[in-house]
Amino acid sequence: MPEPSSLCPIAAPGDKPPVPPAPEALAYSLTLPSAPRSPAIARAETRTVLKAHGLDDVTDAAVQVVGEMTACSYRLAPAAEVYVSLRYRDDALRVVLYDAHPRHTHPRLAAACDARRRASLRVLACVVKACAGEWGFGDAREPGGGTRMWAVLPRGGARGYGTGKSSEPGPVSR
Repeated sequence: MPEPSSLCPIAAPGDKPPVPPAPEALAYSLTLPSAPRSPAIARAETRTVLKAHGLDDVTDAAVQVVGEMTACSYRLAPAAEVYVSLRYRDDALRVVLYDAHPRHTHPRLAAACDARRRASLRVLACVVKACAGEWGFGDAREPGGGTRMWAVLPRGGARGYGTGKSSEPGPVSR
């Protein structure tokens, strides 16, 4: 009697060779409590993930950006959790953070809240500018609403962050 074939075979540990993480495979996300310790957790996790994927050269900039976003979210979001996503695509690290702080419908409240968030992200803005990247925030596209913050750090620009070599033209003051 022939062996029954399985439609969903389970691979034995030695069936496939391990594939080392590569920058192009970086796609991580984590949900953190909205708490004072979360920026430190997010920074440590970012450092570990980037090292594992061979992106040590962008770590300084990325850790600063993730920490700033997480701290801002903790100060502004009323919810119990924040969601952080790290993706590496097209030679750039993309950092996205969602918090549950609702976008205001009244124009003056929205402007005041946006100004408060922008002021809270001043350091992030400087880091992203030094890396020749982009950043912003706006409505979350996820169910339940909230706010989505994002930053794109091109690898070439982030590589020079913290070394005094900026991708910006002209002198850099630190």
